[in-house]
Amino acid sequence: MPQIAAIIVNYNAGDDLRLALQSVAAECASLEWQGFVVDNASTDGSASSVSAFSPRVSLIRNEANAGFSRAVNQAAAASTAPLLLLMNPDCQLRPGALSALRAVLDAEPGCAIAGPRILDPDGAVQGSARGDPDMLTGMFGRTGELRRLLPFLPAARRNVVVDEAIASGEASRVVDWVSGACMLIRRAALQAVGGFDERYFLYWEDADLCRRLRQRGYEIRYVPGAVATHAVGRSSRTARESSIRAFHDSAYRYYATHVAPAALDPRRPIARMLLAGRCRLQLRGANSEHRT
Repeated sequence: MPQIAAIIVNYNAGDDLRLALQSVAAECASLEWQGFVVDNASTDGSASSVSAFSPRVSLIRNEANAGFSRAVNQAAAASTAPLLLLMNPDCQLRPGALSALRAVLDAEPGCAIAGPRILDPDGAVQGSARGDPDMLTGMFGRTGELRRLLPFLPAARRNVVVDEAIASGEASRVVDWVSGACMLIRRAALQAVGGFDERYFLYWEDADLCRRLRQRGYEIRYVPGAVATHAVGRSSRTARESSIRAFHDSAYRYYATHVAPAALDPRRPIARMLLAGRCRLQLRGANSEHRT
């Protein structure tokens, strides 16, 4: 029986998919493992790279883009391993990352998900461990302007957990959520909450999953000694406008589900208005980039 099932959702990831699979294969070389690439109707031929990793890695082809959450659930249902390594196709594991993540899950039976320290290709820390999103996340979140200007403020430090864990030598730290770009998940925990919420087509499904797991009493842990690199958004750049809309739609869904769950909560229309304005600004910026 495989110990690990690696799951990658692919959409026009180009050669990044092959590199991601190579990094997984290298990390799993001493293990019994299986892999699944769910291809969401790519048009760039990237899914053909999966054949080089057969029969260890299987390809699941969707005739239309089913979205990230549904694609992950497809692969999870097809797998048999007790641990699921979820990774974006533009992500690569550094040597020792998987063993460090497994060690934390072995040592912490109440932990459902362990997430690595994720770096940009240039080595900058992405801020993949975060606090629960709220009304201030748009300003103080990972890409928020105010966080870059005022990183010392409590709102900035709460929204993105920086690397105090490294300085203090902690093997892991309990956090609210970790990025779905790379995470190691206990299958039993994922099944306990019904998998990823398929209402999230793209973005925020990782924050939602971690919050639902925590509501069941599980922990989410950030593991700074496990390192992965992530070239953010390479797949989404092939469908930039729809990705921007999906981001803001999912942000509102998360807010309405977890922060303002009452249908008549007055914060809901405020959040919708702010997100709609942010979405329009980003779409305008994307169109300007396209014209230039």
